[in-house]
Amino acid sequence: MIPLYAYRDNSCDPRKCTVKKMERAGFLKIVRNLSQIPRNTLLLDPTAEQALSPADRYVKSLTVLDCSWEVLDTGAISSWRIRRALPFLMAANPVNFGKPCKLSSIEAVAAALYILGEKERAGDVLSKVHWGIRFLEVNREPLELYATAKDSTEIIQFQALFL
Repeated sequence: MIPLYAYRDNSCDPRKCTVKKMERAGFLKIVRNLSQIPRNTLLLDPTAEQALSPADRYVKSLTVLDCSWEVLDTGAISSWRIRRALPFLMAANPVNFGKPCKLSSIEAVAAALYILGEKERAGDVLSKVHWGIRFLEVNREPLELYATAKDSTEIIQFQALFL
């Protein structure tokens, strides 16, 4: 089981924050300083040049960024050793429903777990929000395909089928 972390900068509404819901449920640990993120973690970074794939399943931990895009623009995380972007998926959260690549943090974590072979755990994580199962329904076909990829290159090839 891959340990989960989230970097949270308190830029979102705490009542709607899916990272806080995951923390309350015991799924992940929130860190509030970039220096607290484990250095050997796989960082889910939408600006990363390489896609997450099943080849990454042996990472020591997984960290989602729950922060303003301004943090990403500072370059503070660009030197991270293991950074991966999620492939094309549709959001099912109430704010961005049906919008491509506009995932909430809980959707991003669940998608990563699914691709890395922890499908049941992905469902458990999504069960903490009433719309969570919808994310799996909307993205079942791409997630199943992504989970069979051998590496990032193949993920990109599969992603092209949905774009």
